[in-house]
Amino acid sequence: MQAEWSGHPADHHENTALKQRVRQLTADNRTLDEQIKAARSNLRFQDRRVADLEAQITTPGSTL
Repeated sequence: MQAEWSGHPADHHENTALKQRVRQLTADNRTLDEQIKAARSNLRFQDRRVADLEAQITTPGSTL
């Protein structure tokens, strides 16, 4: 009976480790997704700001 189960604890340990790695990668992916969304938002803000400044420069009589 003992021989039948000799390989299973290692398999269980590997499976547990893989599940933990999947959870960690999922969390990392979520963090990176949030960071890229924030970066895109900042870029959109900066693009609007540049467009506003360009409009002010090209408008006669405007001041910054």
